[in-house]
Amino acid sequence: MSEKKEPGVWDGFKAFLMRGNVVDLAVAVVIGAAFTNIVNAVVKGIINPLVGAIGTKNLDHYSSCLSSSCAGDQGIQILWGSVLGAALSFVITAAVVYFLMVLPMAKYLARAEARRKAKEGTQEVIEVTELEVLKEIRDALVAQRGSGHDQR
Repeated sequence: MSEKKEPGVWDGFKAFLMRGNVVDLAVAVVIGAAFTNIVNAVVKGIINPLVGAIGTKNLDHYSSCLSSSCAGDQGIQILWGSVLGAALSFVITAAVVYFLMVLPMAKYLARAEARRKAKEGTQEVIEVTELEVLKEIRDALVAQRGSGHDQR
């Protein structure tokens, strides 16, 4: 009897790495890391100066004190400026990803699907037309045989 050899750890690891979604995920992480630098530069170079027109240039300096005295490191401070900066970074990142990556890809996939359906529809029309032509030929042959039998 021959025994089936189970795939080894190395074969399983290669199969795992070669799956499409693992490679896509790796590319997304690398692109996301690079894109984070761009978003941070936009927040620090554009958003922070705009906010700085009405207050401090750095959002990290916006805070509220919950205790009676917040001199130096003493007291309880809510650093809402840092949260606001992070929220702005997230919104900008999400908007750029959506408008520059997700939306164009969705439109592309919709067009590709519409072309595929149109091609299938055309093929169905051709198949139906061929079927109709074959039926007409059959009917003509049957009619011809029928008229040939009447003449004998």
